[in-house]
Amino acid sequence: MSSVPASGFDRRLFLTSLLGVTAAAAGLSGCAGSSAAADSEGASSAPLADRVPAGTSLKIASYLGTQQLQFKLARLPALPFTVSSWVNIGAGPDVIIAFRAKSLDLANNAGIPPIQAHFQGYDAKIVAIGITRKPNYLFATRPGSDIRTVADFRGKKLAFSQGQAQGVVLLRALKQAGLKDDDVRLVPLTSNQFLTALQSGQVDIAPLANSQAPAYLKQYGPKGARTITTDVVDLLNLLWAPQSVLNDPAKAAAIAAYIPQWAKGQVWQYENPDVWNEEFYVKTQNLTLGQAKSISVLANKPLFPPSWDEAIKWEQETADLLAEGGFVKKFDVSSLFDHRFEDIAAKAVPAEYRR
Repeated sequence: MSSVPASGFDRRLFLTSLLGVTAAAAGLSGCAGSSAAADSEGASSAPLADRVPAGTSLKIASYLGTQQLQFKLARLPALPFTVSSWVNIGAGPDVIIAFRAKSLDLANNAGIPPIQAHFQGYDAKIVAIGITRKPNYLFATRPGSDIRTVADFRGKKLAFSQGQAQGVVLLRALKQAGLKDDDVRLVPLTSNQFLTALQSGQVDIAPLANSQAPAYLKQYGPKGARTITTDVVDLLNLLWAPQSVLNDPAKAAAIAAYIPQWAKGQVWQYENPDVWNEEFYVKTQNLTLGQAKSISVLANKPLFPPSWDEAIKWEQETADLLAEGGFVKKFDVSSLFDHRFEDIAAKAVPAEYRR
């Protein structure tokens, strides 16, 4: 493989720019990885404590304040530990940076960030799984574009984030359409840059969350922007934590206590869309009620599998897809899952949400 493929996308340059000084400062050393692996083996075999010790605290990701609002509106019981900070963070690359800086203990992401962390030599584990059956993302075109299907992506500039869910959704959509990554021009960006890149014409296509599409189309639809839907799903909605956090029995017990609230909060949101539309989308995101409803109607029913077999299979397929494109090295993803937590979420919700 040449250093600059036909797509014009230099993967090594992209990785360097993505990791930057943060990775250098953290030190991706082999000896550190060996030590982490030894710690991981001990932690994964230690049973979880029945109670959370007094004085335990966690720093938990809550992008746009979603978790606190869910818990408040659902009137869930108080957590048996202190949340020392709710960190407004969501993007996978940012979460990995926060994990390394020890400013975050637990995060909610899709399936690809744990793969990316592993590739970077950082040891973290998945502790809870939700399954997504409907697409959370669609593809938006720049204003004035004539692109109407994924097949039209050939030769076009596509916004691509290797370390985020949007990246794997794009790769899976290309594969489904019979296109390879060197049939297109992948432009390395992070998801918070996608809208600006679309608006400026830096890219022709960017994957956007369903919640972003109404506002984008309202502004740029009259100028020829459109959206393209597919049946490609990003299967996993997960919680994950650094191995160093899981090695602490008190923090591991706190995470086990948090998982049921995390699952119940999602069930409440799904069952109460009218309240959520008003309290979250309208009051905090400044969307109209009509826009909020157009997002909620696309919402996935939250599902929490008692067994992680399907999740592991999907995660392996994702890692293999990235390895085929030269983005990561091939590895066995089973090392990413801490099975001590496997059935906790499923046990916390009614039977219709367990599958």
